[in-house]
Amino acid sequence: MAVEIRERMQAVTDAWRRNGFDLDAGIGIAEGYATLGRVGFEGRFDYRATGTVVNLASRLCSEALGGQILLSPRAYATVTDLVNIESVGPLQLKGFHDPVQAYNVLSFVK
Repeated sequence: MAVEIRERMQAVTDAWRRNGFDLDAGIGIAEGYATLGRVGFEGRFDYRATGTVVNLASRLCSEALGGQILLSPRAYATVTDLVNIESVGPLQLKGFHDPVQAYNVLSFVK
């Protein structure tokens, strides 16, 4: 899905740039366990996912440059035979004590 989003965004991004707007999308993907549920109080409820994996995906998304799809090590291990990647190197992410190795998806394996 992320590769499809990147491909479709490219056409939109090119059109925006021709009109003077510098917009793009970067994607962060992490795999793991999260807690899902209804959060809030009477009259104001939201459905939310919380946990380290949610925070990791958000931090990777924040670090991703336009057109990048950054994977956490666990997400990369799941798709290692399906995609060509480049190592982005260890990233020091807010809220994580140790640097996190990240991988950028270049393309599907042919």
